[in-house]
Amino acid sequence: PPHPHGTVAQSAIVLVNLGTPDAPTRSADKRYLKQFLSDRRVDEIPRLVWSFILNLIILPFRSGASAKKYQTIWTKEGSPLKVHTQRQAQLLQAALEQRGHEGVQVRMAMRYGSPSLPEVL
Repeated sequence: PPHPHGTVAQSAIVLVNLGTPDAPTRSADKRYLKQFLSDRRVDEIPRLVWSFILNLIILPFRSGASAKKYQTIWTKEGSPLKVHTQRQAQLLQAALEQRGHEGVQVRMAMRYGSPSLPEVL
């Protein structure tokens, strides 16, 4: 609808998912896990203790095992979570345009990983 000042109002919908590594590799999974598990809302263990656990136990050992699991589900298009979230955004964009909502932009973002929520916003 027209904006009161004569311009077209712009709206956006951002579909946000938790996140996924950029690749099914140990290094990509390590980056993803570090970002995810460094969030103070994910774990409330005192920072010094958690930093020790994260950097000396979880990241060196968990990232390799986790990457192997990702390799079993990874598709030629990429991470299933990312692929399906992107597809949902495309379908919602098409459905909105079909109903006359051309001024609405639909994007997808990941809370952890890429595309990051701040980057998309």
